[in-house]
Amino acid sequence: MSRLRTGTTAPALPAADAAGAPLPPVPPGGLTHLQFRRFAGCPICNLHLRGFAVRHPELRAAGVREVVAFHSPADELRPYAAGLPFPLLADPERRLYRAYGVERGARALLDPRVWPSIALGVLSGVPQVLRGRERLPSARPAGGRLGLPADFLIDADGQLLAAHYGTHAADHWPVARVLALATEHRPATKPTPAPAPAPAPAAAGPDPD
Repeated sequence: MSRLRTGTTAPALPAADAAGAPLPPVPPGGLTHLQFRRFAGCPICNLHLRGFAVRHPELRAAGVREVVAFHSPADELRPYAAGLPFPLLADPERRLYRAYGVERGARALLDPRVWPSIALGVLSGVPQVLRGRERLPSARPAGGRLGLPADFLIDADGQLLAAHYGTHAADHWPVARVLALATEHRPATKPTPAPAPAPAPAAAGPDPD
């Protein structure tokens, strides 16, 4: 599967999210952070997105529209979308995943670097489930458990500015990285031209005799 290169045009996103609502517009001169997650209820994904939800005001202030894709059907994804301030995309046929070159593989879970995130995701998710804020994932999630994450930063014209393809299930951009990239790629504002100097007063002529 071929990966996208920066500087090219990013594939178009669906017009509506998993709940059927239209995607929010990109802020004027702003950016879209598109992240590809795994399946609905994935403990690593839930933990990761909680951090993005908490810092969403910072992302909005930086002109970033957050959009998150899952390879789960909309009916499985909708319960998890209720508590998040950004849209979730349901892509059970993985069309968007293929368009962006996002892969899957056993290394998603077999890489030892992901194991601490799995444990933390499960432990931190238990209170959320007990309080009814989250649900347990399906025993057999649509699309399987071997999806790999990916992150893309896209400008308002659809140009791909930055991309990251994860090597394991917890290899993704943190909020701080997205904010740093937004600062790096924010359109430069044109300096305000200095006002023209006032014309010099005309020299007085000699007095007539």
